[in-house]
Amino acid sequence: MIILLLLPAIVLIILIFCVPLIRYLWLSLHASSVVTGLEALPNYGANWFRLINDDRFWQDALQTSRFATLSVSLEIVLAFAIALLLDQRFRARGSIRVISLLPWALPTTVMALGWRWIFNSPYGPIDQLLILFNSNIESSNFLSNPDIAWITTVVADVWKTTPFVALILLAGLQTIPNDLYEAFRLEGGTKRQAIFRITIPLLKPYFLISIIFRLAQAFGVFDLIQVMTGGGPAGSTESLAMYAYINAMRFLDFGYSSTIMIASFILLVAAGTISFLLINFFRKVIY
Repeated sequence: MIILLLLPAIVLIILIFCVPLIRYLWLSLHASSVVTGLEALPNYGANWFRLINDDRFWQDALQTSRFATLSVSLEIVLAFAIALLLDQRFRARGSIRVISLLPWALPTTVMALGWRWIFNSPYGPIDQLLILFNSNIESSNFLSNPDIAWITTVVADVWKTTPFVALILLAGLQTIPNDLYEAFRLEGGTKRQAIFRITIPLLKPYFLISIIFRLAQAFGVFDLIQVMTGGGPAGSTESLAMYAYINAMRFLDFGYSSTIMIASFILLVAAGTISFLLINFFRKVIY
């Protein structure tokens, strides 16, 4: 009976996830392009040997990991604080909850265009404020400085997706009985201690869900960076998804593009495993 109830979900997962993954894996072992046609590589996995020696891939992998790590870390911390605030009882709580979700509801392209204008030099509002308070500054060059441009993409991503994480954590907070807090208070515990002794441990499944969802999205980031920086300046914000897109759509090398995507999936699984181990470690430290 249980298998029958799970069967539609299993079939959906196989069609949406497993079949494309197997197709990508097969393509990664072949030379597939409009120019050369589709044929098996005689040296077995030449795309993977090329990937190992591809400095641009490793640079993009580092940049994607840096972007994902910082974005997800900031989102978890900020979302937890926001969820705690939205869980309190106050007037117009429902309306404020709805308003807090607006950044997440906006299309990524529209949001990215807005942040691109905000960080524009020298006509963006941030530049204008800097010039207003310091006449010696001509331009901040947020989007044209390789050392700063990636931070602007992190800021935009955190602004958009923090409400999504806060929504998940808020749902988790609603499942914690108030009796636990009352009993803890009667035992002499403070509100701060209750957060570390009750709230965070009981929210562990929701933290895991948030991290898994956000890591998957952050590792596959494309539209945000494409609109804000186009992968520049000098490739300093180029992600793995963008590199795969360039190989597939610009160079028509679908085999190598698939290899990049499979490698990205492996990195994502490794990142998710590390996150799971870290959460378990901190849970033991808290207890």
